[in-house]
Amino acid sequence: MAIKELIAVNILVPVCLILWAGSSALCKVAVGGKAFDSVTPGRYLFSLAVPIFVAVEGLRKRSLDLSGALAGVTVGFILTFTNYSFFTSLFVFFVTSSKATKFRAEKKKTIEHEFIEGGQRNWIQVLCNSVVAAQLSLFYLLDSGPQEQPIDFNISFTSSWLGMGVLGAFACANGDTWASELATVLTEKKPVLITTGETVPRGTNGGVTLIGLFISAAGGAAIGLGYYLSELVLIDARVLLSAPPQWRMVMVGAIAGFFGSLLDSFLGAKFQFSGVHCETGAVVEEPGPKVKHICGRQVLDNHAINLLSCLFTAILTPSIAQAII
Repeated sequence: MAIKELIAVNILVPVCLILWAGSSALCKVAVGGKAFDSVTPGRYLFSLAVPIFVAVEGLRKRSLDLSGALAGVTVGFILTFTNYSFFTSLFVFFVTSSKATKFRAEKKKTIEHEFIEGGQRNWIQVLCNSVVAAQLSLFYLLDSGPQEQPIDFNISFTSSWLGMGVLGAFACANGDTWASELATVLTEKKPVLITTGETVPRGTNGGVTLIGLFISAAGGAAIGLGYYLSELVLIDARVLLSAPPQWRMVMVGAIAGFFGSLLDSFLGAKFQFSGVHCETGAVVEEPGPKVKHICGRQVLDNHAINLLSCLFTAILTPSIAQAII
């Protein structure tokens, strides 16, 4: 074992034991703390070690910068400790969206003036795409404690609502990322502005294509599939058999990804500036003397749009799930 791995183990294990001992002591005096009685040190270890490993890999592969890695570890610990299915949703989003961002990067440079080399995400991007899920996860933790359970609105309404809210937030983020990163380079057809139906240059905020809408649904379905597969592994088969069909959350994820992408496009068309640079022909998001306005006003940036889209989709998704599952 390498020296750095030994150091990591010698730090992680004591920290996990301290967290476990602290939570065990608190649950004896805190009202409603019984849900933490069955938490083992292993859950703390897994919840710390896996997000750290993923963050280090993100740094190594230039998917995250240092601030993004630190934010990812924090969010990852909250989600993983609360419910392993939440971590699966985060993991699917991080891996697939990172791959999508790097897909045909050279071609994107000719389309997007503000394309970021390597697709590295900083702490703002990480939080705007995951803070809604992290907050819902904390509410889940307070309501049900750290555990995995099937979605069943008849038996456990609150935890099911919060679980589907987490799924919806990640489905929105993943669907929109897939659509914006893949559709731009997979089709030569120009998108149409969602608010007017007029043809606009590729890379315009609020521009949609048929293939982009299909991809956004696929991105959301990927989150639902990850959530469902983790349930199959983590929850007793007898419990799953007595619950509603959990595979339907793949459909819920697809709808959430589709709706979230549409909402993101609508907000982008209204509240983000899009213009084309007269000399380079690249789409830009700031007005200037050589920039021709396409649509939108300079009210919100892309991070704020992502945050609002995830929030509204997370609120809507439980209602969709209630009707389907």
